[in-house]
Amino acid sequence: MSARAASHAGSWYSANKTELDRQLSKWLQDVTPSSHLLPSRAVIAPHAGYSYSGPTAAHAYRHLDPTRINRIFILGPSHHYHLTGCAISGHASCETPLGDLSVDRSANQELMSTGMFEVMSERVDSEEHSIEMHLPYIYKVMEGAPHPYTIVPVMVGNLSPEKERQYGVLFSKYMEDAGTFFVVSSDFCHWGNRFSFTHYDPAHGEIFQSIENLDKAGMEIIESQSPEAFLSYQQQYHNTICGRHPIAVLLNILKEGPPQNSRFNLQFVKYAQSSPCRTQQDSSVSYASAILSDKTLT
Repeated sequence: MSARAASHAGSWYSANKTELDRQLSKWLQDVTPSSHLLPSRAVIAPHAGYSYSGPTAAHAYRHLDPTRINRIFILGPSHHYHLTGCAISGHASCETPLGDLSVDRSANQELMSTGMFEVMSERVDSEEHSIEMHLPYIYKVMEGAPHPYTIVPVMVGNLSPEKERQYGVLFSKYMEDAGTFFVVSSDFCHWGNRFSFTHYDPAHGEIFQSIENLDKAGMEIIESQSPEAFLSYQQQYHNTICGRHPIAVLLNILKEGPPQNSRFNLQFVKYAQSSPCRTQQDSSVSYASAILSDKTLT
């Protein structure tokens, strides 16, 4: 099995090892982790080019404890490939400019045995950025791991609410393993004519303020951990949250797992926009980072 090339290095983020390491180090050092959100078990973080979303993503990755983690699931949306289920990587490892990450072949075999997954083709895997954009950050924050660890890249398709529930049930058993971590990949509102989304409520001020209000209403619902409320929000506002399906899978993991999953706290810690929209000719993408912490772990 081959290694997945870092196909977006050199365009979406630096292909230079020294420069990339310096950027990630600075963004991480600029963040002071919230002690009440440690230890964390999952994050929601953006996947845009690092010049846009890198600093926001650092607020999520600053809360990872490499000493506790031995496996990381990365749930990323499909931007180009029509998929109504989920797909895994066919590669044995994933390259980054910092070094390679090993794919958990045993976990992949378990997932394939359920009949609910397909394997991404080389082209589909290479073209998708939603998973790749997290790999350098994972490599960087896991440098301090005292033991080997693996990743499980999962492309999440355009799931029905019932399939979101089914995948939540499936993944919930992995959440019960304290050494397993979940990265949920998502940007938030994509606003502007080029995204075919121009919702604007003047009651909240300028356009960028209306966008923030819309995003934060969704973020508050996500924090409530209710997949039903999140679905209702989407149906009402149609906010262009590209990772809505991976987020819904996470919410269903928390709902469908054993009762002790009520121990989790989900909280957003950072919000940003690529630029402030003031006219209908403007456009922007929103970014947010959230932490899922476990109140029972110390």
